[in-house]
Amino acid sequence: MKNWSIKISALVLFASLTIFSCKSAQSNDPAEMPKDISERPADESSQKYDEAQLDKLKASIESMAAKEKCTNAADWTFSPIGTKACGGPISYIAYPKKNEATILPKIQEYTQKMADFNKKYNITSDCMLAAEPTGVKCQAEKAVLIYP
Repeated sequence: MKNWSIKISALVLFASLTIFSCKSAQSNDPAEMPKDISERPADESSQKYDEAQLDKLKASIESMAAKEKCTNAADWTFSPIGTKACGGPISYIAYPKKNEATILPKIQEYTQKMADFNKKYNITSDCMLAAEPTGVKCQAEKAVLIYP
């Protein structure tokens, strides 16, 4: 009988170890689950990351300008924005004069960051100058640049 109890104890111990050692190491806690690739942090030293940062800044500037309805063209002005690799602006943007103190520094920041980006990644571009607008007009409550 003693022999049987040792065998049963050994069997119970073996079964217990097997069950606990085979238990999944996965957690059901969402915080511990692997992140979707779109949620992973970007490589902050990559060209794609830097380009995305430029795009975000430009979108922010465009959003600031678009918040205001254009009802009087005299209340609006424009500025060059961005820079081509060989010099000159990428384009021009219209913005309300009353927001000049907040929007113009953002435009200058974007232009400088684009110049730095162009140098860092050896960007090339056409060297055609962007046409400079002659003014701003209001069309359907949106500011539209006037070109000659």
